[in-house]
Amino acid sequence: MKIEKIIQEKLGTIVDVRSHDEFMGGHVADSINIPLNEIPQRVEELRNLKLPLVLCCASGNRSGQAQLFLTEHGIECYNGGSWLDVNYYQSKTS
Repeated sequence: MKIEKIIQEKLGTIVDVRSHDEFMGGHVADSINIPLNEIPQRVEELRNLKLPLVLCCASGNRSGQAQLFLTEHGIECYNGGSWLDVNYYQSKTS
């Protein structure tokens, strides 16, 4: 499934894996913030969100790490890359 479609049709949950301070400086509307270093302790919480997850951060590096970890734990997720890209896709929602 294309990430753009998941975002535009609100088929999943957007999870921003940047730090809390970075998140508070700007983020995608309706996204939730779970910093990368908290992902291992919050796997069950993530499992209970509306799947698939679209992960984002500043550049796509941390969200890529989170995607690898969560996929290994059986959670359907995609690396959305930069939160600015995810925000752009969401802004195109009809």
